[in-house]
Amino acid sequence: MRGYVLLACALLVASALQARGQQAASASAAPVGSAPFNDSIRKADLKADIDLMAGDRTRGRFIGTEQYAWTADFIASRFARLGLKPAGEAGTWFHEFDLVAVTAGRHNTLEVAGSDGTTWRPQHGQDFHVHRFGASGRVQAPVVFAGFGITAPALGYDDYRGDVKGRIVLILDHEPGERDANSPFDGVVTAEAAVPFRKVLAAQARGAVGVLFVSDVHNHRGPSSFAAAAAAYWPEVTPRIDRYFLRDFLEQVRIPAAQISPSLAATLLQGTGKTLDRLASASESAAGGTVVPLAGQSVTLTTDVVRHVIPDRSVLGLLEGSDTTLASEVVLISAHHDHNGADGNQIYNGADDNASGTAGVIDIAEAYTLAAQAGRRPRRSVLFAVFGSEERGPLIGSWAYTERPSRPLDKTIAVINMDMIGRHMEVPAGGGARFAGLPVQTAESNRNSVNVIGGSRAPTLKAAAERANQVFGLTLKTDLDNNGSNLLRRSDQWPFLQRGVPAIWFHTGLHPDYHTVFDRPEKIEYDKMERIVRLVHQLSWDLAQ
Repeated sequence: MRGYVLLACALLVASALQARGQQAASASAAPVGSAPFNDSIRKADLKADIDLMAGDRTRGRFIGTEQYAWTADFIASRFARLGLKPAGEAGTWFHEFDLVAVTAGRHNTLEVAGSDGTTWRPQHGQDFHVHRFGASGRVQAPVVFAGFGITAPALGYDDYRGDVKGRIVLILDHEPGERDANSPFDGVVTAEAAVPFRKVLAAQARGAVGVLFVSDVHNHRGPSSFAAAAAAYWPEVTPRIDRYFLRDFLEQVRIPAAQISPSLAATLLQGTGKTLDRLASASESAAGGTVVPLAGQSVTLTTDVVRHVIPDRSVLGLLEGSDTTLASEVVLISAHHDHNGADGNQIYNGADDNASGTAGVIDIAEAYTLAAQAGRRPRRSVLFAVFGSEERGPLIGSWAYTERPSRPLDKTIAVINMDMIGRHMEVPAGGGARFAGLPVQTAESNRNSVNVIGGSRAPTLKAAAERANQVFGLTLKTDLDNNGSNLLRRSDQWPFLQRGVPAIWFHTGLHPDYHTVFDRPEKIEYDKMERIVRLVHQLSWDLAQ
């Protein structure tokens, strides 16, 4: 059926593309140094693409739906019609990967045996709950405390100074210096090393057989009701928007993991003569800490988690470079096309998030192919990537790509990501957790602004963006890299930064319609969006040359 969908998509766009190509071919020659056919990127074309991808008939492009699959096929058909080369697996347009949703089985138990011969059996959902990212299994072992459970060799940081082989490790949530803007762990942005499943992998690599997490009570007192928090983690009814993981990641985890209440942790720590508060506070170290054995305590942990696999795919198209030496290197231009679907008649159209960025990728690809037809092919190759499942996980599609890239990451000289490039940033007073860490600001104050996120990690890219912007006169804001909003890690440039690839994100900012049914095509600021897409095209051309 997918082949027929691709054919239908191709027929749908063929006449529009022919008209657009004729218009672009008649455009005046670009000045020397300007990206050729930059003026072929037009707001009318961007609007047509957004209207199609974010219209009601695509019903919010939620993973696993026909409309989601149709959107990916539509993007592939556009790439094909433009004349790009398929850059996916086995000569296709698609980079395939699997999501995993997890449900709790019936056999999740924990037993604590004390040195005095007493046994305590805490209840799942009351005193502890298993984690989705842990493996199923049964382990019985002594317990050791290992601070935040982080190993970061590049920072000279290690919480595993001591032997944890064959032990169950008790570790704190979050990271040291969590609220310190000068913390080497990415300032106030949540560091990748602090992601819970990565902590499990770190413990597993040191020989631990299981992991127990507890709140870092010196920074976060923990939930007022652990039972309520456990019920929220494992709701009785699966929510419409579930939580997902990348299968490639979960298959690396071979040991069980669970969250325990601070009161249960206090019981485990009784033999140390130290409180959880004291141990947690002492874990705020610049270099890590020494493993603390919990004398006399043995834990038996049984976990039963059921993994459900959901296939997904990203769309990849390539324009090959002209230079025999440099063509093996790529500039990657990206966006994501998934959104939050529909709830009955309530459709989360996702026009800004992120039909806007996807339309930008398509129209930049068109400018490049028009230039190639006119004999102006860039020296380096340009890879156009529209990732799936950015909203789920999050960033599952781009993480999957960095796990199995279609072009070597050490040959990827830059990633330019577009996500939400169609509005003005607006942070209302009392906006709540959705806007945490961001100062109150009006849309009018950001009428000419676009945020460039990631420049602190890729200063050469930031400088190149500033040079390219001299023609377009946008206000480039660069103050969100070290911000409690965590925006730095909330779009598809983040996995590339973690793999050492220079990457930046163009983002016009959050607004009250973000992730609501009001993020519709008619609210896009097309004049501004046209300038942003032209800027990204110019920047990518400069890098490809």
